Amino acid sequence: MYFSCYNLVAMRTNVVFSLLIIIFFLLLSSCSINKMAMNMIADALTGEGSSDVFTGDSDPQLVGDAIPFAIKMYEALLSQNPKHQGLINTTGSMFIMYANAFVQGPAEMLPVTRYLERQEALARAKKLYLRGLDILYQGLELKYPGFESAYANGRLSESLAKMNRSDVPALYWSAAGGLSAFSLNPFDLDLGMRIMEFYAMVERAYELNPDFNDGALDEFLLIFHASIPAGMGSDRTMIEPHFQRALEKSKGASAGTYVAYAQAVCIPAQDHVKFKEMLEKALAVNIDANPSNRLVNIISQRKARYLLDSTAQFFVLFDSGDDWDDSDW
Repeated sequence: MYFSCYNLVAMRTNVVFSLLIIIFFLLLSSCSINKMAMNMIADALTGEGSSDVFTGDSDPQLVGDAIPFAIKMYEALLSQNPKHQGLINTTGSMFIMYANAFVQGPAEMLPVTRYLERQEALARAKKLYLRGLDILYQGLELKYPGFESAYANGRLSESLAKMNRSDVPALYWSAAGGLSAFSLNPFDLDLGMRIMEFYAMVERAYELNPDFNDGALDEFLLIFHASIPAGMGSDRTMIEPHFQRALEKSKGASAGTYVAYAQAVCIPAQDHVKFKEMLEKALAVNIDANPSNRLVNIISQRKARYLLDSTAQFFVLFDSGDDWDDSDW
């Protein structure tokens, strides 16, 4: 199961200046001034529009190399201001995004000759997903005491009913982190028992803001209903409606939507014609049409090219007409 969690949550363009302010204020003796400085910087780094520095970049390697430092910086700020909801959501979501875009994604494209390296990377990705999930749940627990145990106590609906539109990012990223971690190890019974918990969170997010992030929730639900067995809460009749809504809300400018459909729907159905059609549409997306989402589309198109080049691995009866040597994997 593949979740597009590429919507990076990062820093403003003035991050260097902001860090200098942090250092300056921390040199002062007053604890109240230190706290004020921390709040000011936390607000600046997690406010609206703070992600374009990363999401608008055209160099995935540059961003991938920079994000670990950013994550640790946010963790340091969070340790000094553990109740700041902006820091909590940004730090948790960055763990999940980084795990998906820069750990799991590249690992899944490794050749079978590098099997051990692939497995190690996927195990690392799962740990990162769970770290992000834990941070996000701590934030939701702070806002809604009892939330962390609500599902086990049969009171999740009650907790979710208290939430509002501002909680949608936390709900989305929490569900993405939990289900992504489960997808890497379907034999993890603890996570398996929580599938409906994560699904309920996305459903509540959809009620509060169905247009969140230009169709991200529809893309999530498309993949959920295509990948999870019916007995665990999925409904295959919802696949096409969510796919169409995701396209409409993104105005067809999200390569990830087409890639998600190709992987989650076309491969299990062994529909090679539709598979190729979806991936070609992904590659046709103009990455400059939505500058703030440029990096996401570049990474998604890289995945599309890999899938097209590796078609023989996914379709039992596929025959390209060329000699195929599995030593090339």
